Amino acid sequence: MAGKLYLLPMLLAESDVNDVIPANVQKRITSLSLFFAENIKTTRRYLRKLDKSFDIDGSQFFVLNKKTQTPELQAMLSLVQKGNDAGIISEAGLPGIGDPGSKLIDMAHANAIQVVPLTGPSSFVLALIASGLNGQSFAFSGYLPVKTPQLSAEIKELEARSAMHRQTQIFMETPYRNNQLMKQLLSSCHPATKLLVAANITAPDENITTKTIAEWKKTSFDFHKKPTVFALLKEI
Repeated sequence: MAGKLYLLPMLLAESDVNDVIPANVQKRITSLSLFFAENIKTTRRYLRKLDKSFDIDGSQFFVLNKKTQTPELQAMLSLVQKGNDAGIISEAGLPGIGDPGSKLIDMAHANAIQVVPLTGPSSFVLALIASGLNGQSFAFSGYLPVKTPQLSAEIKELEARSAMHRQTQIFMETPYRNNQLMKQLLSSCHPATKLLVAANITAPDENITTKTIAEWKKTSFDFHKKPTVFALLKEI
């Protein structure tokens, strides 16, 4: 009988696990000994934070990131097919959203393996519910293009889509490029467009703010190296 594939929540920031991860979820995570992790070092540190006596040496860890190839995914899946329960764990938040975990999850479904999502923090969901923007219709676009011409074009496309469908557009950036993205948003968007910036969600210095582009232009900001979610809404 095949094992189950659990989708494990990871902290979004340096915070008390008891404030973010439910107790029953903590117990389930630490009951596992097979992990498919985006970052093994981060995962091991997290497991020890959940349980100081967790048996790291007696557990198995496999890297599951954007470079993981199909044969490696198949090898991971075979371990679950042999009856081992396993957990997919992202670098932050929930797996399967903006990370490569979805590939293995898709393979699990194709092979009739039970996929079990566990409750935990999702940065874009927390940002959306705190934004004051449209929570009835929204789209998550993940990471935007890096180069300026493509980035500017993508931002304008998202803004146009937002106006057409009155749909909140949510996206992210690598933390060290947050300020560059912010400057591009301010130069590309209409002054009346609303922009949410949610930085360091669940951390002690959490900062979640929604303003119009015109208001942001009057505001000093520095989101450098802070995990941040952005969302915009242009209302006609």
